[in-house]
Amino acid sequence: MADQEASNPSALIDARIAELGDWRGEALAKVRGLIHQTIPDVVETWKWRGVPVWEKDGILCTGESYKSAIKLTFAKGATLDDPARLFNASLDGNVRRAIDIHEGDAIDDAAFMALIQAAAELNAAKPRRR
Repeated sequence: MADQEASNPSALIDARIAELGDWRGEALAKVRGLIHQTIPDVVETWKWRGVPVWEKDGILCTGESYKSAIKLTFAKGATLDDPARLFNASLDGNVRRAIDIHEGDAIDDAAFMALIQAAAELNAAKPRRR
């Protein structure tokens, strides 16, 4: 991988989507688009040896890819209202919550965008630690 590409998280996310090449890449691309539609100035980062991360005043969510799922982990998900009950993983933790997307799962665009918006508002409302 070229040095320029390695220092560009958006290019790394593009490459991950292309590398997946199946429904997982399509799902990751779809949620990425919804995140950008909801928070146009979202910052894409690449952490923990290959995990796409979307940030706005702190981490909103991560997008891990596994053999049978795309896992979207919300850093402060336990604090967010989830009336559509999108969170279906990591439900027993005190801080994080996740959405596991499996092949054939439909994504409720409006409910997902509402969670992203709520996560951004929560990050903006709380002072960041230094």
